[in-house]
Amino acid sequence: MRTVFIFPGGEMAATTATLDRLFDGQTGYWTDSKLYINLENERDGQLFADWEPDDVRRLEAALGSRPSWALQVDISGRIDGTAEIRNLASCLLQEGGVAVDDYSDHCWTLHEIESALQVDGLGFFDFRAYHDRACDQ
Repeated sequence: MRTVFIFPGGEMAATTATLDRLFDGQTGYWTDSKLYINLENERDGQLFADWEPDDVRRLEAALGSRPSWALQVDISGRIDGTAEIRNLASCLLQEGGVAVDDYSDHCWTLHEIESALQVDGLGFFDFRAYHDRACDQ
C-alpha cells in the first residue's frame, strides 16, 4: 500500500458528504477496493503519531495552522493508482488544502497537482521517479 494524506480546505461535513456520494462506506471509512480512505481526527492523538516533526511543521506552514483532521488514503499496490488519487485530490481540494504523499516532502496544492509541477525532480504521487532515483543510488 502507498499512502497519501489529504487535508481538505473545506468543512469535514462537506468532505464526508462528497465521499459518501463517491464511495461505498460507513462513517469515517470509504473504499472502492482501489482506494481505502480513513477519516483521521487529531482528537484521539493519532493523526500525526508517525510523522516527523519537520513534516508537521511544513504542513502547518502550508496551511497556516495545524489541521485537526485529515483523510488517510491508502492506494492498493495492485493498481497504478495515479489517476485514482489525482481524481480524488481534485474532488477534495477544490476549496483549498493540501495533499502529502509518501514520495516527497512537499505539501501539494490542487493547482500544483493539476499542473504537474515537479519539486526536487518529483511530482505528486510520483512513485516511479522516486523508485528510479532509489535504484540509481
